[in-house]
Amino acid sequence: MKRFLALSTAIGLVGGPALADVNLLSWGGAYGNSHLEAYAKPFTAETGISVVMSDADNPATPIKAQVEAGNVNIDVASVEYADAVRLCDEGALEVIDPAILLPAEDGTAAMDDFIEGAVTECFVGTDVYSMVLAFNDSAFPEAKPASPADFFDTAAFPGKRTMRKGAKFNLELALMADGVPAAEVYEVLATPEGVDRAFAKLDTIKTDVIWWEAGAQPPQLLADGEVSMAYAFNGRIFNAAQADGQPFEIIWDGQIYEMEGWVIPTGAPNLEQALEFVAWTTAPAPQARAAEFISYGPPRRSAAAMVGNIEGTDQPMGPNLPTYEANMEGALGSDLEFWVDRDAELNERFNSWLAS
Repeated sequence: MKRFLALSTAIGLVGGPALADVNLLSWGGAYGNSHLEAYAKPFTAETGISVVMSDADNPATPIKAQVEAGNVNIDVASVEYADAVRLCDEGALEVIDPAILLPAEDGTAAMDDFIEGAVTECFVGTDVYSMVLAFNDSAFPEAKPASPADFFDTAAFPGKRTMRKGAKFNLELALMADGVPAAEVYEVLATPEGVDRAFAKLDTIKTDVIWWEAGAQPPQLLADGEVSMAYAFNGRIFNAAQADGQPFEIIWDGQIYEMEGWVIPTGAPNLEQALEFVAWTTAPAPQARAAEFISYGPPRRSAAAMVGNIEGTDQPMGPNLPTYEANMEGALGSDLEFWVDRDAELNERFNSWLAS
């Protein structure tokens, strides 16, 4: 693949400086490894630009802090969709011109190849992930849980649960467990009565929940037997089952899916190289390759057919992706606008509820 961005630092300079690093902030774990193997290593091999990776529990937090302090050392970061929109609105992110994005291999323009919403003013999607219910198979030798309602039924399916500490995802799950169809969840949650209903449902398992803040925690809690069921990122559960041989099962019913992708903080020290990294890594082939390391679906249509086997195996990855047709039954797409508008308010209530 040809280089397509001119690096002005090298133009006209005899024996000019080496290309600067791209400082990449990711999430760590299996997800971070997919970025390393599918993006960072081949990008460096192709372009000669080295990539220095670091991790954060949520990269949006240090981005905001660095931009506000005027001391930015991050060039590219992986963030959740809603965080990208919020940070962009706050002026904390560089605008990314979609003209830099590479076409599909058949020549289809990038903006016609990405799924709807995958490219915004400051964001280019890299994957579709989901929050899923999962359980340790050894905890339930007979009847197996199969739905959001079962997650809340500690009588039929005993044991502690683990859930992400925050309002997002949990309120939607609570309503689905309380009988609200996925297609109606945000309509209900947009009302005071719907919010009350979600918290009332969460009340029923509050004393049985261990709250997690880092993605690595749920599979560890499941493996250690501290919980029998988890609400976690599907890729973390998949990796623990596939790579570590843990007896974990995913419940796709009620999955809540959304996108993550690249952003560039305002004032990134290596902006040109950052843009080149974003464009190169969001081409169809790298996105398909990333999906072979972790079970997150590519947001480019042409990439979906290019996804092969689970890395190091002869098993197809497709059935393990959130976007696999059978897995989308009963799925809920996270409502970006809802969480951009209501995140602060509902998290304040969540924290008060948690402390009470």
